[in-house]
Amino acid sequence: MQFVVDANIIFSALIKDSTTRKLISEPKLSLYAPKFFVEEFLGHLWELKEKINTDETHLKEKLNDFIMKNIKLITNEEISEYIQEAEKICPDKGDIAYFALALKLNCAIWSNDSKLKNQSAIKIYSTKEIINLLN
Repeated sequence: MQFVVDANIIFSALIKDSTTRKLISEPKLSLYAPKFFVEEFLGHLWELKEKINTDETHLKEKLNDFIMKNIKLITNEEISEYIQEAEKICPDKGDIAYFALALKLNCAIWSNDSKLKNQSAIKIYSTKEIINLLN
């Protein structure tokens, strides 16, 4: 199963050892994120450091060593032709790159952001729904 992974899922997996973290390494899932995620990660670095009580170097290593081994990053150039369509359907301007990538890959998005479900063009799955799909 192929999914675009929203930043909130990746952040959740970074913050604590949880079901979300285990799902990210689930072999049945092929996971993708726009390269824009790296900018988003850096923008929330201070907040993440506080939540898990660690330093910047350790947090970046954790992201690279575990999470990014399981998620393929797709460049902005590769999704550029889908941005205009994504802008029309995405309910949150901060998530346009994720919607553009989902359009490119013709797949759903894994996100716990319920407002993203306020559209009908792209299916949005919560973590709970992903678990149900795998069972």
